[in-house]
Order: sequence, then C-alpha cells, then structure tokens
Amino acid sequence: MKNLANKSTEATPKQQCAVERKKFDEVSLIYVPLFIGGKHRGASMGPAAMRVAELPEKITSLGFKISREIELKEPPQTCWFDRGHNGPVCVPEITQLSEELAQKVEDAMDANTIPITVGGDHSLAIGSITGASRHYRKNNQKFGLVWFDAHGDINTPDTTYSGNVHGMPLAVSLGKGDERLVNVGGFSPKVEGARTCLVGVRDIDPPERQLIKELGIHAFSMRDLDHMGMTRMADRIVQLLGDDIDGIHVSFDIDVMDPEIAPGVSTAAPGGLNYREAHLALCILAETGLVRSIDFVELNPAQDTRNKTAELAVDLIKTALGYTILPDKHS
Repeated sequence: MKNLANKSTEATPKQQCAVERKKFDEVSLIYVPLFIGGKHRGASMGPAAMRVAELPEKITSLGFKISREIELKEPPQTCWFDRGHNGPVCVPEITQLSEELAQKVEDAMDANTIPITVGGDHSLAIGSITGASRHYRKNNQKFGLVWFDAHGDINTPDTTYSGNVHGMPLAVSLGKGDERLVNVGGFSPKVEGARTCLVGVRDIDPPERQLIKELGIHAFSMRDLDHMGMTRMADRIVQLLGDDIDGIHVSFDIDVMDPEIAPGVSTAAPGGLNYREAHLALCILAETGLVRSIDFVELNPAQDTRNKTAELAVDLIKTALGYTILPDKHS
C-alpha cells in the first residue's frame, strides 16, 4: 500500500484503485443464512432480502462480473433451542460452518475475485476472516481488518452475558475465546490487533474495553467521529492499518448505522452513522485499491420497513467496490 501522505509522483489513491480494479474485476457472492450466533431468527433471511434488493444486478452494473454465487446450507437450529447450559451457544455448528466458509473465501481470493459474504449474523466473520487470512499467509502477505459495528463483538466465554457467539467473532479472530472457534483453519490469531480498526462503536461491555486495550485494537467511537469528522477519521484508519499491507478485509455490521435509516437489524443502537458518513468511510477505503474481501451482516428483514435496510446495504456494497457519483472528479 502506498503512503497516502507521500508527496512524490506515486499514484494517487484513485489511480491505485484503477490499477487494482484491472486485477480484481470479478466478485464471488457467498450467502450465509445464519442466525444461531445470536437470538434473532430473522437474520437468516438477510441474504434473501439482499437478492430482492438486486445485489447481483447492482454489482454487475459497476462493470464487475459475478464469477460465482454460493449459498451455504443453514446449520441445524436445534442447538439454539437448547440454551439452558453455560458457555457459548451452538459452537460445534458455528465451527463447522466457519470451516466451510473459510474455504469458500480462500478459494474466491485465490481465483482473483473479491468475496462478498452476505449474512446472516456476525459470527460468520470467524470463517470469512479465516479464509482471507489463509490466502494472505500462503502468499507471505499482510492484511488489515476494518470492523464497522455498534458493538465491540469482542466478548469471550468468560465475559459474555448471553453466550451468543455473534458477540465474540472479533475476539476469536484475534485469538481469544473458545478454542474450537479460535482454532478454525488450524492457526491463530487470524489478524493482528495493531492492524485492526473498530469503527462506530457505542455499546461496549466493560470487559470488552479492557480486551480492546490489551490487544492493541484501534477503536473509534461515535464520539471520536463527532470530534474528528469522517474524512479525518477514515484517513487515520488507513494510516493505522500500515503502509505495508497487501489487502483490507471490511466486515460491516449494518447496526453501525443509525436505526432511523437502517431499522432492519437485530440489535439496534441509537446514534449511529448516517448515510453520508458510511458512504464516505467506504469510499476512502475503496480509493486505496486494497479492499479485497467484504462482509455485510446482521440484516434482519423481520425488523425492516419495505426492505429499505437491504437497499441501503446494497448501495454501501457498491461504494465499497469503488462506485462514485462522478468517477472522473478525483482522477
């Protein structure tokens, strides 16, 4: 990745994006109808709602080719109804799905496509990040993780109040948590804390605060956004990921958005990103030319109004892939 502060004749971010686009002009869509990481069954309908919002058609309108569409089988739900025991819920089922998803994401990246994993609850990120990490590891490369979320998702079995795995995937990806999940893919951690940015948080459990500090995660709350503004904050995120990374994984929980514009989520929290802030953040990331894998998760059509949140999510995915209103303006 080029240092964006460099004043030499190196390519601008927009030029870099154009170069990368020539290499990665195909997308793999991976649908994961998962809800057992949480307690909201409507999350399993997220992929269907994104199809109704014409996700494949909108991506192809940008000039991408959809090289493959894959739908993973929904895991057995019996574990979710047996919630009387202590500890995280449905770990064997989520572990199995994570291994399968990791392979699909890795295969997609090896084939020079951009995998977009559509959920489903955020526990799916255990698998998608594992797949991305394996791709980079075997190529002796490094990557950064940008995690958009109202919540920390960095609980462990020792700190969780609910046992829901969708509150743990960031911790798992950083090597903390149930060993079955931590060891998905056969290695841990999947990504370094110093190359991880948590964006838009406003509802964090006290133990999560300590783990964020311990692991060296760069966390940006909504207060930070209000103080810095999105342009400055997003530029800072790019800087913190490092100038030696070969790719960025974007994991976008739609509940990072304010529920007034994105009501179709399972765990809404007031005071989130507005429409323009979210698009600007994703646009700045896209301009680096380094966004190589993407998650969009926690869409819950049962809470939505006329599929408006799914349509918003599709628009945000377009921006993450490099769509701009005036493509030549910054060239």
